[in-house]
Amino acid sequence: MATLSDLPLRWQLFLRTYRWRAIDPVPWTPLRKPLSECRAALVSSAGFSLPDQAPFDESVRGGDFSFRVIPGGTDPKVLVNSQHSEVFDHRGMLDDPNLAFPLDRLSELVGRGRLSSAAAAHLSFMGSITAPGRLVQQTAPEAAALLVKDRVDIALLVPV
Repeated sequence: MATLSDLPLRWQLFLRTYRWRAIDPVPWTPLRKPLSECRAALVSSAGFSLPDQAPFDESVRGGDFSFRVIPGGTDPKVLVNSQHSEVFDHRGMLDDPNLAFPLDRLSELVGRGRLSSAAAAHLSFMGSITAPGRLVQQTAPEAAALLVKDRVDIALLVPV
């Protein structure tokens, strides 16, 4: 794991001065049924999209706050990565997209009966959003509504 001093100077300065948000109290909803009866969705900040979807837009000031819908059953090998963060090594998730968007692992959990089903669609966001206001106000409610419509009980959050 990298330490702050391992990062380029501009990132060190940014991280030292960034106004981190605190959510207090943390919203919490207890699980009301066993995992084996739950429908699960993946929600990742890996910046993955399908080849026919627009890539995430690096020019959006504060970060692209949109998301991409990735249908269930998608082969992770076809995912295109447009994650632009320079603060981590992308090779692992480029070699095996399951590291950042574990579609195959989710299918295995369903196959073993650990979950009842996988969502019809999963969500991919861009990480490194330094101005999250639009994400919180606009995008998150839209994403949540999609998951509710699909009767998703739980989401596996995969921060990248």
